[in-house]
Amino acid sequence: MNISVVIPLLNEQDSLNELHDWIAKVMQTNHFSYEIIFIDDGSTDDSWHVIKQLSTNNKHVKGIRFFKNFGKSQALHAGFEMAQGDVIITMDADLQDNPEEIPDLYNMIISDGFDLVSGWKKKRYDSILSKNLPSKLFNWAARQTSGVKLNDFNCGLKAYKNDLVKNIDVNGEMHRYIPVLAKNAGFIKITEKVVQHQARKYGETKFGMDRFIHGFLDLITIWFLSRFGKRPMHLFGALGAIMLIIGFGFSLYLGIDKIFLNPTGRLITQRPQFYIALSTMIIGTQFFVAGFLGEIILRTKQDKKRYAVKEYLNLN
Repeated sequence: MNISVVIPLLNEQDSLNELHDWIAKVMQTNHFSYEIIFIDDGSTDDSWHVIKQLSTNNKHVKGIRFFKNFGKSQALHAGFEMAQGDVIITMDADLQDNPEEIPDLYNMIISDGFDLVSGWKKKRYDSILSKNLPSKLFNWAARQTSGVKLNDFNCGLKAYKNDLVKNIDVNGEMHRYIPVLAKNAGFIKITEKVVQHQARKYGETKFGMDRFIHGFLDLITIWFLSRFGKRPMHLFGALGAIMLIIGFGFSLYLGIDKIFLNPTGRLITQRPQFYIALSTMIIGTQFFVAGFLGEIILRTKQDKKRYAVKEYLNLN
């Protein structure tokens, strides 16, 4: 199979038929063998009913339905597990991503040898204050922190080698940072392509300003995981050692001062240096404990699946 198109969605019943027809037309025009995988992330409208109808009429349409809304990362993870194509294309279901981009993205993976091609919505039709400016700031911070030089990390239109999606774990809200996860997994041939962005045709956006707050918090998480995910003791142990050295230094100073230099002076407990020493030693010990716990967790087998599937369509 040439292409798997993975489409996570939430309450997009109005756009699904048009999106399906558009994708199918592109596939047939370019003679691609393909599958379209819709992941219904707990929709409360008739999205799943529309997907079932599409699946009945087109054997290439497959569906995954979650019991509730688990988030875009979990939806992508489920789609990646199911995908069989040599190239996996992800796109949003709101018609803001253009399926006409698929052939070029496919060729960049197959012919040019890239592991991942990320879309870049250079010209956007979103609100400047609510999306454009925060997005630019977010992308700048992501570039500086991750070392992956992309202009639009959050673009839903991306193309991947099959091997890549089978070797990364997309959980939490890490869908924004799949290029970083790919780089950490050893897939370094990452590039971007300017893609057409279209104004939303149906419904309203599911994301608000809070997604950028969550995005920056996730950025800190992935920076930590990239640098210390396999060796948390290197970070927490270093911080703990610094705190303990400061604490023991003040304690030594107080002891020498009290015994040899000023034995008749104030009690040690009346001096601010005592509380600095006490606090830093306690904090240092806590850092060491955090490092040990991190190392123990790394060695504990964890269940990676964080979603519950209610129904499949055309699994075989």
